[in-house]
Order: sequence, then structure tokens, then C-alpha cells
Amino acid sequence: MIALTLDRIAEITRSRIRGSAQPTDTVNGPVVVDSRQVAPGSLFVALGGERVDGHDFAAAAVEAGAVAVLGSRPVDAPHLLVEGGDDEVVAALARLARAVVDGLPDADIIGVTGSSGKTTTKDLLAQVLPRLGPTIAPPGSFNNEIGHPLTVLRADETTRFIALEIAARGVGHIAHLCEAAPPRIGVVLNVGSAHMGEFGSRAVIARAKGELVEALPSADEGGVAVLNTDDDAVIAMASRTTARVVGYGLAETADVRAREVDVRASGRAGFTLDIGGRSARVDLGLIGRHQVHNALAVAAVLAELGMGVDDIAAALGEATPRSRWRMEVTERADGVTVVNDAYNANPESMSAALDTLAALGAGRRSFAVLGHMAELGDAHRAEHERVGRLVTRSGVDVLVVVGEQAAAVAEGAAAVADWHGETVAVADVAEAVAVLNERLRPKDIVMLKGSRVAGLEKVAEQLTGAEAAE
Repeated sequence: MIALTLDRIAEITRSRIRGSAQPTDTVNGPVVVDSRQVAPGSLFVALGGERVDGHDFAAAAVEAGAVAVLGSRPVDAPHLLVEGGDDEVVAALARLARAVVDGLPDADIIGVTGSSGKTTTKDLLAQVLPRLGPTIAPPGSFNNEIGHPLTVLRADETTRFIALEIAARGVGHIAHLCEAAPPRIGVVLNVGSAHMGEFGSRAVIARAKGELVEALPSADEGGVAVLNTDDDAVIAMASRTTARVVGYGLAETADVRAREVDVRASGRAGFTLDIGGRSARVDLGLIGRHQVHNALAVAAVLAELGMGVDDIAAALGEATPRSRWRMEVTERADGVTVVNDAYNANPESMSAALDTLAALGAGRRSFAVLGHMAELGDAHRAEHERVGRLVTRSGVDVLVVVGEQAAAVAEGAAAVADWHGETVAVADVAEAVAVLNERLRPKDIVMLKGSRVAGLEKVAEQLTGAEAAE
């Protein structure tokens, strides 16, 4: 973070200096919410939690090098006191992030949203943007009202780009996050069925996602909206922004286009990238055909920042997976391939995962281990049945359905009369592991997919010996 004195931070956050804190004490280290991450010069933000209260670690944080604690109750340490509880501390954190951003006029903020693909696209940006200048991006899915400002607060005078993943729990949430860190370039990947139970309809999801393009500056001020032309709800957002619109996709009308798409036996996709009349071949290091659209979104951003098509193709080809449990492929010593895509799931990402399994599993016996998709509301049963039908068309030999909430997947598969695969329904992760250990043979492939609450990453841990904790 840029160096700020406590009196300036107090002014920004609307807090009061308390304890042994001195107005001229200076924060010049990271802003953190975990006392274990404190470094010399840090500001430790104390928040309550279900199991622990950050205020209880205030003294330890200062002992580890924190200049002060920002919290909502007095502590036995130098601190900045915010009235109003955790919500007001989070609001104070957002105000601090905005002040830092406003002090970095040369830093471009790039925001990415969508129902799926946000983390992968952000990870791609985090790998390729450093070719153009110093870049800040969050780890994993650090995309909410806490992770968002904490990422921004890592920026300093040398930062050229800030790539942010922006999630939404409801209408107004993205607009709020954009207040803390106003993007110049906004990328909307797709509008799907994720969180349908929370939002109520795809139209409401589109309304929420479109808040990103509404937050962009006008075209005259340099604002750019990067929109997926292959998603009707996304390209319709062009009417909601005064920014310049750049479309990407597979259609000939897209400004940034992929053609001649293919998927190798490894599951990795390749395509010819067309931008402004110039073309280059891209061979991705990421697994799945669905990665083509994520790569195109990044290509559009890079082109807007002045990178040539050949350099864009090279940068995309050298990028590798960064975040765990997203098409994470492990080859066991016995030749069994484990594909861990268990971080989260919605109908669209389930379909993409099954397509990828079909490509990877050609000529091999394949297992699909599926948990339920959360937050689908009234569409829960119908969407799970649809996934079951998709399984029967993807070449899967054995479908393992984990948990009662995913039972409709098995029912959907059973309704397809000409499917000759096998369905095994199990109660939990432990039973899934037992079934797989009994049935897997050398050269088989198994894919794990479900919402995070299904816990299927624990199956991957047992099958591969990898540590499941993120």
C-alpha cells in the first residue's frame, strides 16, 4: 500500500485514533484481516467471525509488526476505532481502498464478472498483464466486499494494472464494489444460472452483472466494455454503458474472434485468434473448450492496452492454471487420471466439465463423480435432471452421484433409455471414495464436479494424496 499516516487513515475511514497510536505513525505495509499475515508496517483489520474474533488477536498483530488495528471495539493495542460493528469496518475498508486508488491515477483497473469463468479469466490477466507493467490481482476467488478492497490496497506507486474479479450476491453489490475501485475496463463473461435461487431469474442476474458496465467511464474518458457476443444477455448490456464496446466471441461480427477451434487429446483447446484484420494461432495450456471464451476476453483487454496479436497469442499460450480445484488434472502412478473441478458448479459449468471429460476420456473408461449444484431455487430438480441427461451423451461409463440433494442427476440419467452406462448413488464423500477405490483400474479417468458445499475436493484428496485444504 502507499504510505499513509494514521491521522490520514482515520480521516479516510471515519475512525478515531485510540490507545497508544500516534497520528504520525505510518502504515507502509500490507492491510490484512488475518493476524498470521501481518508484516512490519501492516494495518490489521479486526473483524468478528463465526469461530474467532479478530479483535482477540490485536495484541499479537501489533507484536508481529502491525502499526495499528482497525476495528469496531477498543483493544489493548494502538488502534483506530470505527463505530457500528463489522459492517462499518468493512465500509471503512472500502473507503480506504478508494482513497488509495484515487492516489494512483496511472493504475488501470480491470474488472471481470460473469456467472462462471471469473477466477480463470482473472488468473489469465494476472499472468499476462505483467508483460505490460506491474500488476496486482487477488489470489483464488478473493472477490467480495472484503477481498476486493484488500486486493486494491496492495497497490502502490509502481502499480500499472489492478485485475479484479467481481462477484455479486444480489442487485447493487457490483455497483458497491465498483465504488471502492472504479474500473476503466469491464469484462462481462456470461449470464448463466448460478445463484438462480438467490436472484430469482436470469434477467435479474443480468441486471446485477450489468452494473459493471454502468460503472465504467464514458468512451471519451477511456472506458471500455468487453462483452461476450455469444451470450445474448451480455451483449444486450451494450445499451447500458457509455463506454466503448468491444465484442469477443466465435461469430464473424466479433471484434476479437476465435475460429478453427479444436480440442486436443490432452483436453487443451487451440484456435486462430483474429483481431483487427490480423491473426495468430493460440494453443492454450488450460483444460477445456470453454476456456476459449475466457482467453478471448483476455485477448480483448490486451489488445485495448496496445499489445499486438502475435504477442497476445504467445502470452495466452504460456499461461497455466493458477487457482486450485478448477480442472486440476493429476496423473496417478497407476495411470488413473483425476480431474478435480470441484471448486463450484452451476448448470453451465457442469455442461462444460462433461464436454471436457468426453475429450479427455476418449478411448478410456470414464467416471463422473457429481455432487449437487447449490442455490438454484425452484429450478433445482429440473437442472439436476438435465445434467443427468447430459451425462448419458458425454461418453461416461460410470456416474457416481453423491448426496441426496444430487439424486435428480441419477434420475435424469435413468430416464434416457438408450444409455448403457452405470449409475451408482452414494450418501456422502466417504462412500464415493470407497466406490472409486474398489472400481478404478489403471488408465481410467475420473472427474469430480459439484458446488463447494458438496465437498468433492475431499474425494480428490483421497484419490491423489494431495492436500485438499485451500
